[in-house]
Formats: sequence, structure tokens, C-alpha cells
Amino acid sequence: MHSILIAVLTAATLVVLLPVLVFSGEIVLALLPARRPAPVGAAHPPVAVLVPAHNEALAIASTLQTLLPQLRSEDRLLVIADNCSDDTAAVAAAAGAQVIERHDTQQRGKGFALDFGVRQLSQRPPQVLIIVDADCEVAGGCIQRLAGLCAARGRPIQGRYRMNLPAAAGALRRIAQFAWLVRNEVRPRGLARVGLPCQLMGSGMAFPWQMVAGGRLASGHLVEDLKLGLELAQAGSAPLFCPDALVSSVFPASAAGVASQRRRWEHGHLSVLCAQGPRLLLRALARHDAAALALTLDLLVPPVALLTLLTAALWGVDLLAWRRLGSALPLLYGSIALGLLFMAVLLAWLRFGRRIVSFGTLLLACVYALGKLPLYARFILARQVDWVRSRRDGEGGSAKP
Repeated sequence: MHSILIAVLTAATLVVLLPVLVFSGEIVLALLPARRPAPVGAAHPPVAVLVPAHNEALAIASTLQTLLPQLRSEDRLLVIADNCSDDTAAVAAAAGAQVIERHDTQQRGKGFALDFGVRQLSQRPPQVLIIVDADCEVAGGCIQRLAGLCAARGRPIQGRYRMNLPAAAGALRRIAQFAWLVRNEVRPRGLARVGLPCQLMGSGMAFPWQMVAGGRLASGHLVEDLKLGLELAQAGSAPLFCPDALVSSVFPASAAGVASQRRRWEHGHLSVLCAQGPRLLLRALARHDAAALALTLDLLVPPVALLTLLTAALWGVDLLAWRRLGSALPLLYGSIALGLLFMAVLLAWLRFGRRIVSFGTLLLACVYALGKLPLYARFILARQVDWVRSRRDGEGGSAKP
């Protein structure tokens, strides 16, 4: 009986060790010297920029002000005012965008809005389609870099998607920003250093037109971008990371907005991980597809707070098993996992995170991780399955589209 328990515990520890190895490897690769950004030329292929917007009257004018100067006369900017009950359409039109309105309370979600826009553009299709969320600031040169790299490589391109904090954010919010930075900037940088693809992140994405025509974007999934990137990787067109193309947004200031946003992102990620991760891993291995394998292994890394909780809890069980059953093998693997995870987080903070969070605040990461236990419990007991937009600051009422 003891040998069976040890075997099960060893297997469980190895299962947790795998995503820790992937996470640590991506962080270490991100420390390699970066190449210099390519110069931004005036020429880029004809593009259309799609901006899906649901009740974004407060933010969309600022977004369009950063987009319009980067477009030429032959480019198009199309805003999809999706199930809006505010003045999003009027504000976007006044700012100079072409606007179409969509009303469909049955098929709700960003994916359906994007598909509606693609069908509108198909009458005069562009060479490259770029998607930008309605609450994002688009840095100078972003559109040119995304479009040029997309056309040159014939692959989907993901820009660097940064989330900033509202004024007077507390310590735990700074840890959340650091976690986002690691997930959406540091780890993709590491993969890109060795020519491997990255996940799609929802904003600052560019696609060759033929890859998004035909209804591929129509989805009500919580993380339709993540799902789409995996599908494209399986089809041989895994997305590439372009760190020189920056889009940025701001975390909601309200606790309700933060909770809604976090629940959608993390429940969506975990749903895809559980439902598709093992199958995609086996398929990538069978096909000897390095790009799909890299993207699937990246998918298998759960949110860093959950990974920390799992690794620490399993280490504690391994320690107890060693003291009670006398087997040190699970404890050895558990100690390797815990040590690698600590090293990776520390390296990421030293190289990329010190401007965001102090070392003293970083020590509160355990409190931050424990505070997310109810979120992960809800994934098991009452997971979110419907796409729900996060409430913006200054809004009232329901956040549902």
C-alpha cells in the first residue's frame, strides 16, 4: 500500500513539475539579449483595423485618436458597436471611424462581433486584418510593424499587450500587474528568442486576411483569442510575437470590474487547459510539430498564482510522506519544482518587474495567491461559461453585453 501511495504522489509531483519547467525555461530564455527594433517604414500592406466595442463611449475616442494617425487613405478603420445601450456608435463616428451596429442578444461576445465586422469587410477585403480592443492605446508605429511582419511572414502576429494600473493602486494590485507582465510580455519574449510562437492575447493582433475569412472568429468562448491561436497552430500557422508593437490598457479601478475580468480570463484559460491541453499535447507529439508543441506546453502552465499554490501544497504533502513513509523521491521532485518556481519569479522580477513592484511587496505574493482560492474554487463548483464584459470605471448597471 505504501508503494502505491508513493507512486501516485511521485506521479502527481511530476505532473506539477512539467509546467514549472516550462515556466522557468520561458523566463530564462527571456533574459537572453534582445534584438534591436526594426525601423518603422511608411509603407505597409493595405490593412483594415477592427475595433469591437460594447458600451465603450467613455474610452473609444481616446483609442481612435491613437489609431487614426497611423492609417493611410487606403486603410480602413471599422468599429463594431455590439449590442450597445450607450453612445458608442455616435462617439466613434464623430472621431472619424466607420461604424456598424450589431444587435443580437443570443450570440453575445467579442468573437461574434468580430465575425460580423469581417463579413462587412469581405466586400473589399484588405491584405491584413488588425484587431484592437476599444479601450486600448496604440503606440506609434504599432500598426506598421504588425502589418509589415504579418505580410512578410504570412503568419498571425501578436503585439505586446500591456496592462497598466489605475492611480493609487494598492500592493496586491501591483502584484497582479507583475503577474500580467510575466504572462503577456516576459514569457512570449522567451519563446520568441528561440523562434517559437506565442498565444494570442485579444488586442494588438494581426492576421493575413485568408486566415480569418470564413467564420473562424465567430465564437462566444471566454478566451476566444487563446482558442483561436491554438487552432491556428494546429493548422500550421502559429502566431508570432512582435514586442516592438505595443498596445496598452488599464485595469479596472473597481473591485467588481477586477473580479469580473480576472474570472473570465482565468476560468477561460483553465477550461481550455483541461478540455484540450492533453489532446493537443499528444497530437503535437505525434506530428513532431515543434511550434504546436511549444504553444501547447505554454497552455499547460496555469495562472502563476494557481501554479504557486499547487506547487507549495504538493511540496508539503511530499514532506509529510517523507517523514511518515520514508520515501524521499517525491520530496526531491517537489523541492526541484518549488526551487525552480521561486528562481524564475525572482529572475523575472529582477529583470522586468522592479519598476512595478518592490521586493517587499513581492513578498506578499503568497497573500495574493491565497486570495485567489475562491476564484479557483468557483472554477470547480460554478465556473463561468458565458462571455461577460468587465465593467469599466464610471459605469453602472450590468456588465453583460
